[in-house]
Amino acid sequence: MTTFDDILEEAGAFGRCQIRIFFIFSLVSVPFSFVYVGIVFQGFTPEHWCRDPAVSEIRERCGWSLQDARRATVPQMNGSSGVTYSQCERFDMDWNATDLTCDIPESDFVQAQFSTLPRTGCRDGWEYDYKGRQSFVTEFDLVCADSWYVDMFQATLGIGFLVGSIAIGYMADKYGRMKSFLMTNFFIGVTGILVATSPNYIALLVFRVLFGFGVKGGWMVGYVLITELVGVEYRRTVGVTYQMFFSLGILILPLLAYFIPNWRWLQVVFTVPYICFLTYYWFIPESPRWLLSQNKKSEALEITKMIAKENKKTLSKNIETLTGENADTVSTASFMDLFKTAKLRRYTFILSFNWFTSAVVYQGLIMRLGILGGNVYVDFLISGIVELPAAFLILLTIERIGRRLPFATANIVAGAACLITAFIPDSMFWLKSASACVGRLGITVAFEMVVFVNTELYPTVIRNLGVSVCSTLCDVGGIIAPFLLYRLSVIWLELPLIIFGALAFVAGGLVLLLPETKGVPLPETIDDIECPNRNKENLKSQQLENLLPSDVTSNKEVTAV
Repeated sequence: MTTFDDILEEAGAFGRCQIRIFFIFSLVSVPFSFVYVGIVFQGFTPEHWCRDPAVSEIRERCGWSLQDARRATVPQMNGSSGVTYSQCERFDMDWNATDLTCDIPESDFVQAQFSTLPRTGCRDGWEYDYKGRQSFVTEFDLVCADSWYVDMFQATLGIGFLVGSIAIGYMADKYGRMKSFLMTNFFIGVTGILVATSPNYIALLVFRVLFGFGVKGGWMVGYVLITELVGVEYRRTVGVTYQMFFSLGILILPLLAYFIPNWRWLQVVFTVPYICFLTYYWFIPESPRWLLSQNKKSEALEITKMIAKENKKTLSKNIETLTGENADTVSTASFMDLFKTAKLRRYTFILSFNWFTSAVVYQGLIMRLGILGGNVYVDFLISGIVELPAAFLILLTIERIGRRLPFATANIVAGAACLITAFIPDSMFWLKSASACVGRLGITVAFEMVVFVNTELYPTVIRNLGVSVCSTLCDVGGIIAPFLLYRLSVIWLELPLIIFGALAFVAGGLVLLLPETKGVPLPETIDDIECPNRNKENLKSQQLENLLPSDVTSNKEVTAV
């Protein structure tokens, strides 16, 4: 029987048709990056302090700027970065009864900053120095005691990712890749607009979960479909490049945020591409591999012929014997199979920890840009540029050096960069920024490598299950990352970097305990994992038999008779 991979060699393993589909589907990765780290701009927390109605009247009468009013009327406090203006307290006094003048606002009352005047909370809201821009933080006053609600905005996205990737993955296996993709994008379009029009913060969180439910699941369906349409030798390159378009989106995001200062309209822009993806119905076929797995041979044949025609190839008559690769097998994989043997338990633990670490460190380094206080647009753009070489580094090293050493090195470099960055003084700005960029590059390489290393280590019978289970830790990391970053940075701004560095170091060390998979045949069964030498001996004996001349084989048979 002829397999689809055999026919694909004739139809074109990566011809004009696959290139077209690959480019169109890679665009799905671009808005995914907007959603994944858009909180940096949508949830930006600007400089803020308590609003005092009396101070507002004086400021308008005197023509002061916000900074003038803050210097004159906001108490100071000792923070982790030195003496700063209080963000959550104001003086409890009647400013109209003071000698505050319009000429030199800070001179008359500067000594009162250090006096024993009573203080109170922000009873009348906050002033924001955000230059006309609006985030959901400024709209809903998510600062001071309510600042942890910002963490929830990103955490709810991770919850949606976690549930959606499993549910939509099941839909894609049951109902088809394209049907699931189209239904998912329609769902994303509706929920994305609901996020943009949320009347309050509770509604925002609910719609954010639903939005995340569709986004990651749709991205994963696209990843699966393009890898199923190309030849085996092109799958790794296509998969890595597909993720590189995510980095392209990272470069576009700060430009969008700069020209669209309102978080609601920015959310609309994030959603529009998903609505446009509905047009893929007319441009992209269903996966022939999936159709074969569902015994829909005639539809698979038609699509395969279409691919061959666009690639200007001719198919042989063997196409009539086309069958699915696993047509006669029934999957009986269970969750416990991932822990069935000592090696599988080690693989599952190490890979799950690496998925978790990659998500925490990657998201943490990006979201950290929103709390540093510099030009967030420029900083975000510069740090995004360093992601682009990641895919090229992977493609250059994995076939020459292998998987394990580059994977471990990427984690260790990221960890070292995080720790070094934490202890570089702020006065050495460019050195500190360069070190952070190195960490960003390292964790990007590690994040992209964990995907196919996970695929190569598990045997065929539990490969999909293994990737699905381990990758759920990525979403758990996405839920935890904002709490680690925002809460720990209140104690010390660089404390999250210490945590990120420690996690990455441990992840890199654990990777060294994994076997090298370069040039090693993919394991088919659990026995192949536990007894890899048996698989190699069978392969060598088969190769030796293929090398024997036919006449020698015939003589052996005659002699045996």
